[in-house]
Amino acid sequence: MSVYLDHAATTPMRAESLTAYTEALAHIGNPASIHSTGQRAKQRLEESRETIARSLGCDPIEVILTSGGTESINLALKGLFWSRNADGTRPIMLVPGGEHHATIDTVEWLASHDGADVRWLPLDDEGMLQPAALDQALTEAGDACAVVTVIHANNEVGTVQPIVELSRVCARYDVPLHVDAVAAYGHLPIDVADIRTRSGAVAASGLVALSVSAHKIGGPVGVGALYLSRSATVEPLMHGGGQQRDVRSGTQDVAGAIAFAAAAEPAMRELPDETRRLEALRDALIEGVEQTVPDVVVNGSRQNRLPGNAHFSFPGCEGDSLLFLLDMAGVAVSTGSACQAGIPEPSHVLQAMGRDEKEARGALRVSLGRTTTRDDVDAFLTALPGAHRQAHKAGLSDRDVTRR
Repeated sequence: MSVYLDHAATTPMRAESLTAYTEALAHIGNPASIHSTGQRAKQRLEESRETIARSLGCDPIEVILTSGGTESINLALKGLFWSRNADGTRPIMLVPGGEHHATIDTVEWLASHDGADVRWLPLDDEGMLQPAALDQALTEAGDACAVVTVIHANNEVGTVQPIVELSRVCARYDVPLHVDAVAAYGHLPIDVADIRTRSGAVAASGLVALSVSAHKIGGPVGVGALYLSRSATVEPLMHGGGQQRDVRSGTQDVAGAIAFAAAAEPAMRELPDETRRLEALRDALIEGVEQTVPDVVVNGSRQNRLPGNAHFSFPGCEGDSLLFLLDMAGVAVSTGSACQAGIPEPSHVLQAMGRDEKEARGALRVSLGRTTTRDDVDAFLTALPGAHRQAHKAGLSDRDVTRR
């Protein structure tokens, strides 16, 4: 039986979410219809939206249901940029290095198609965006910044950003902040109303948009949400029936919303206890890896990191080699690198943190979740020595194999 330690990619669907999903799929009704069948569907949709809103600390009207985190990020960034730069006076987008590709690819598309001036913000050696760096960038941008975006917790190295402080800086400059909370949702408390209050955000400044996805908390794939402050104005990606504040037109996925809500409620209820449990397992895993491979490098913040995230660099190894060898041993983990056409590429996150290419290529992410046990951690630690031995012997893929 395989051991699954890639919960950051996706986590098993909760039984209550699966049950709610299949039950809801059996019911017909378009929530935009005015007959009683449609109105019953609308009632269940809006009750689910209320549950999701409670998990985010916002009003139900501020929850825009989407097809997932990627759409939520696209809607927030393109929508805010198009709205605020309609007259061409705010072309600047401030983006930290090391963001998820849903963000990177979106802002690069805006740069190539709509003239966005994307300015990359530096990370420190733990993957943190310091508020002072954002403050300096906003000072240099003057009145020309359309939007700032930041990942709440890095999906690779797990570092948690100081969101209240970053929102405070944006509020001071009267600039909207979007937060990619896909990796953080269900693992860290999120209360957007509290963040806005503590950061002094008013109107459409500071934190105004936040993206999440259902499948990261045990809901279905293909369902997500965007918190969008009622004070924020965005240009929609899609036009049609005017659903969801005319921000996202189209017939709404009632069953998906119901299943999302069914996962969100227990995930929030269990959060404090689950955080403590995962932190203990994570720390045991990190300690075990450090004892097994003395020269291993633990990436990300030791204090401010996701409870279920452990991220390593193994000198002299390809992360892909370790992944495949562990997979052969029955343990599923992830690399910190992206592969394109079968060619290993260094982790852009580690490079943004100042690591060289060799360090960035030997990355491995182990992510724990609701179903993870101590036996799973022990199975990984048992499989690691052999996998590391073989991966280290193989070396890096660009080594000179003609020399003896």
